Amino acid sequence: MNPADALPVAHDLSLWGLFMSASPVVKLVMIGLLAASVWCWAIIIDKTLLLRRTRAEMDRFEDVFWSGQSLDELYRSLKDKPAAGLPAIFVAAMREWKRSFEGSGRQVASLAQRIDKVLDVTIQREVERLDSKLVFLASIGSAGPYIGLFGTVWGIMTAFTSIAASKNTSLAVVAPGIAEALFATAIGLFAAIPAVLAYNKLQAQVGKAQARLEGFADEFSAILSRQIDERMALAA
Repeated sequence: MNPADALPVAHDLSLWGLFMSASPVVKLVMIGLLAASVWCWAIIIDKTLLLRRTRAEMDRFEDVFWSGQSLDELYRSLKDKPAAGLPAIFVAAMREWKRSFEGSGRQVASLAQRIDKVLDVTIQREVERLDSKLVFLASIGSAGPYIGLFGTVWGIMTAFTSIAASKNTSLAVVAPGIAEALFATAIGLFAAIPAVLAYNKLQAQVGKAQARLEGFADEFSAILSRQIDERMALAA
């Protein structure tokens, strides 16, 4: 017997080597986690840019709104444009206002309540737009480590089955199989940790945006309610 035949087979312990030597089930877990990680980063980048753009639009709109420009002029400049954030709330409320005073001018008595409902619906729609897809980050953040752990358990089972079949328990034989299995858990953590951190940060930013939308809606509702009272007093 050639002594070289008794030497352990060299294993490629690089990341690519660990992936290629893993079992099909573990490979599937790794590929799924890597795909989920890529999708998480796409959501993180998209939502970060969206929230940054939303804050900038809110700042610009508030500067114009509180500059003393006529509400009618501001509404005419915005009504035919795609609106989001504070402009969407303003346009929705002003549209209801205009409808109530067009034609015969009746329906003023319950106008304040209708405007409040329109504002609530618009705020909910805007928050859903900002909050969409964040649940995927939460799902990966909570499930990613367990999916990786499943791949690890499966990989270790496969490794020990191979060890039992070869009847060789030396560390050189055991270590590569265990390393391949643990690589799945590492990928699960790689996908989950950024997802959890980003979810918490983005949710906090969405909460701040929602508070800002609600604050503006309350102020604008008070302005319109005051004008309604003035018109009703004049009509009386």
